[in-house]
Amino acid sequence: MPRLRQVPREEMTDPVVQFFHDRLFSPGREGTATGSPGDWWTVFALEPKIFRHCVKGFQLYRESALDPVLRELGQTRAGWARQSRFVFSQHCKQLRALGVPDEKVRAIAHWQVSDLFDELERAVLAYADALVLDGGRVHDEVFAVLKRHLPDEQILELTYITCMYEMHATMARALRLEFDDRPDPVVEVPAPEGYGTRDIADELTVRRE
Repeated sequence: MPRLRQVPREEMTDPVVQFFHDRLFSPGREGTATGSPGDWWTVFALEPKIFRHCVKGFQLYRESALDPVLRELGQTRAGWARQSRFVFSQHCKQLRALGVPDEKVRAIAHWQVSDLFDELERAVLAYADALVLDGGRVHDEVFAVLKRHLPDEQILELTYITCMYEMHATMARALRLEFDDRPDPVVEVPAPEGYGTRDIADELTVRRE
């Protein structure tokens, strides 16, 4: 379950929150049309100001000159790099909706050794890794390829959108929303029965007399 309370439909009073809820959820169907539980929407409905700020970003897509495939490559890789199953899954679907072949979508996880991406696409994926995994430390050679293919305005947009979806990926994991509602995989594996509390390092150390 999400870590924050979900707002039921009858408590939603903000018209923007109501609009998105009614577009995404259908009577008699569990979750959203994409197959997600939909609790991102019901948790973010707790604060309509935040909800409105988030969904206003969708308008950017309509006004954008950036190739939507490049945009989605950045978002999808951001989800993978931040280890958000939700962001990664949703944007894999969006890439397929844009006509990107399934083989290429699957290769985003290992783009470094794939020959399915052209020079600009590889630069976009490398840029996403630099933003998410390296905290914005971008090598000049990566940026040079972006500059060779894209105007400054589109690089700024790519940067903003990729970082925005890193934020969504981080929040989804922290609040356990959607497909990120799962136990932490890093837990102690118990020792075999009878192991006790002995010091294994002591057993493996060669003692010199």
